[in-house]
Amino acid sequence: MTPAKPRLVLTLGDPAGIGSELVARLLADQEAREAADVLILGDEGELKEGMKTAGLSFDYDVVTGAAALSEASGTPLFLQVGRAPETGWKRAEATAEGGAHCLSTLGTGLDLVSTGQADALVFAPLNKASLHLAGMRQSDELHWFADRLGHNGSVSELNVMEGLWTSRVTSHVALREVADLITEDKIIEASRLIHNALVEAGIETPRIGVCGLNPHNGDNGNFGTEEIEIIVPAVERAKALGLPVEGPYPSDTIFLKAVAKELDAVVTLYHDQGQIAIKLLGFWQGVTVQGGLPVPVTTPAHGTAFDIRGKGCANVGPMRNAWNIACTMGARRRSSRISQ
Repeated sequence: MTPAKPRLVLTLGDPAGIGSELVARLLADQEAREAADVLILGDEGELKEGMKTAGLSFDYDVVTGAAALSEASGTPLFLQVGRAPETGWKRAEATAEGGAHCLSTLGTGLDLVSTGQADALVFAPLNKASLHLAGMRQSDELHWFADRLGHNGSVSELNVMEGLWTSRVTSHVALREVADLITEDKIIEASRLIHNALVEAGIETPRIGVCGLNPHNGDNGNFGTEEIEIIVPAVERAKALGLPVEGPYPSDTIFLKAVAKELDAVVTLYHDQGQIAIKLLGFWQGVTVQGGLPVPVTTPAHGTAFDIRGKGCANVGPMRNAWNIACTMGARRRSSRISQ
């Protein structure tokens, strides 16, 4: 069955950063526009500013409500959500105003996807400091999404770069705490999350490798026993549950297997174990998928890039990749609903 054309919600990100420029560059491309019906959320003045910065433009229709998305004709739609302060948006710095605007647009977009009016959400880069200044109490946007959706299951940022996916057993915690936080159940859950996301993204039979924690996989217990006591048993349990996992592999060589296309995904045990490898392999290609949520949400893996805001040199590669993944996931979600 041919996948249905997805309906995507796209937010402009933090107005202090490069988000509006990235959206302008993305949707100025006809192929991107034709891949999905899209509703853009944000401040129209900011969208126009992004077009000016990029030196590119596209036609769009301003709508007064999200219901217009159900009758989309292929032309991008724009819905005003919030407005700039009277003094204008502050640029190239974290602000409570910018953070509150991001939370407002993200909340509106999430509501549209969770109620089935749209199939996936893509957001341009935001700034965690701005979100916290605006009152976000969660550690990051992923956990804000989960709370907003009333989702109590496991969640994890999944990073994607040119077909290579990574998940994390632990994430935004101090390195000294990592070993104590690793459990069999968490490894299995990280494996399950990335397996499900890969299938949703169109990889029907993924190959998943699990990292070791210690140098040389612990060298039979000489350099640590986590592999023997926790990680190997977790991999065996995951296999018994039908998950296509292998390992553990030493973390200094596992990405060589991934680059050689022997693995589709790597389960990492802490934040930088995967992030360093991903960013070395292709910083300007990376995407973050908000793994474990009941709806597809993607974004570029980089931040708001305050240092180049307004200079017209933002690289649209990660934004385009986030868009493409959301299109695939959204199309599968839409097709599934239609067939029910």
